[in-house]
Amino acid sequence: MFRTLRNDIRSVFGRDPAARSVLEILVCYPGLHAIWGHRVSHWLWRHGLKLPGRWVSHLVRALTGIEIHPGASIGPGFFIDHGMGVVIGETAEIGADVTLYHGVTLGGTSLAKGKRHPTLEDRVVVGAGAKILGAITIGADSRIGANAVVVKSVPPNSVVVGVPGQIVKRSRPHTAQDAPDLNHSQLPDMIAGQLIALTARVEALERQAGEQERDRAMPPLPENEKARSWEFSI
Repeated sequence: MFRTLRNDIRSVFGRDPAARSVLEILVCYPGLHAIWGHRVSHWLWRHGLKLPGRWVSHLVRALTGIEIHPGASIGPGFFIDHGMGVVIGETAEIGADVTLYHGVTLGGTSLAKGKRHPTLEDRVVVGAGAKILGAITIGADSRIGANAVVVKSVPPNSVVVGVPGQIVKRSRPHTAQDAPDLNHSQLPDMIAGQLIALTARVEALERQAGEQERDRAMPPLPENEKARSWEFSI
């Protein structure tokens, strides 16, 4: 247990440069409090104590502003930065060293029983306000941009931006040995890229149409001019 607590504190130091001391982390980080509270509620849930598990989860939500269903499965090294407004559903599965920012929702899209919430594989980073909905999988080492809405599975080593989320494959894959990918300012502008490509296509079509119009407007050469032109070209 103490090893797990130490790892949780190390994950805060590793991913938040504002953290200055262990005491500050212990008393001032609601994300850490929410994770510790979830471990208690999840243990109760797994041992058949459903109502006590939900009550602990509700209490932690009131104290931290972070709602994690006791049925959710969370791996080691999980870090919630700031945390207010984070919602994690019952059948969500979170791998190792995952990072969430405030306002993130791991939600469901079905009323049926069973798996209906997302799976986040190892080292996924989810930006502020992003919504990941449904029983989809976010591949390892992927980064979800702030305020993106993701409703389809994402392959590993991808970046997702926009509403609905557009998937961009990395030119340089992120690896487990790299530092956590927290560069939220480095996001591709998918709309601008599409507009640039569309503008270039329209300009090419206009040039082609202009050339065809000029060819039709040119008067035909007389027969003797055609002959001289042919003889000259020979």
